[in-house]
Amino acid sequence: MSYAERQQFFKQLLTVFGRKTVLEALQETAIPAYRLHLASSNRSDATMKKIIALAEAREIEIQHHSRQELSRISRNQRQDQGVALDLQCPNYGDYQSLTKQLPKKLCLIALDRITNPQNLGMVIRSICASPIDGLLLPSKGCAPLSPLVIKASAGTLFRCPIYRCDSLPAALKEFAALGTSVCTLNSAKGTNLAEHKAQARTIYVLGNETDGVSKEVNQLATEQLNIPMANGVESLNVAVTAALLAFRQVIATVD
Repeated sequence: MSYAERQQFFKQLLTVFGRKTVLEALQETAIPAYRLHLASSNRSDATMKKIIALAEAREIEIQHHSRQELSRISRNQRQDQGVALDLQCPNYGDYQSLTKQLPKKLCLIALDRITNPQNLGMVIRSICASPIDGLLLPSKGCAPLSPLVIKASAGTLFRCPIYRCDSLPAALKEFAALGTSVCTLNSAKGTNLAEHKAQARTIYVLGNETDGVSKEVNQLATEQLNIPMANGVESLNVAVTAALLAFRQVIATVD
């Protein structure tokens, strides 16, 4: 494997952490695991023994690190419990892989502070099944990609194009500067979704389950969209909204 190929490979690794999370990931043999990281200071208990036994049975490489080194791998010293696991996600990468060579046509869904792992998993499943180009997912404020998310996505997480960013507002500003339209969903006002005309490059932003899209992100919007509700219903589940957006063009072409 060349240096460039190795770099690309490591960019596609998703690291999960915490003993329960790692154990559940190892128990799901359909989840492709690459390397198990353990802190040398870990005390052996029943869970640790199961983790090591499963990794050995699946012939997954095991590496031991100092506590400080392990925290750099997990990026979450408070919650990693001395354990991290690298999972292989071929379609998982940095959003700048898009901004460096922005395609003429682009349609993404971005998530702003979606904290429920089941919702995140269902959003990923809808995006993966649809013709749009993928998900823009910030590492700050959203639920981490965990076995719960993998389960809710019905395993589609490993096939869905996911573009990670640290800060959603910063990434949206970068896309906007390159001529990408940013649309946010608003339950109270905005253009009726049925009347919306998408630009060649558009990112649809879905907000928090309770508070909606943040003020900072709304200020970046080139257009706010609204889905009319009947019978006094105020909003839809975020996963339902994601499905409507992801399949909007498909539905529009059905006679």
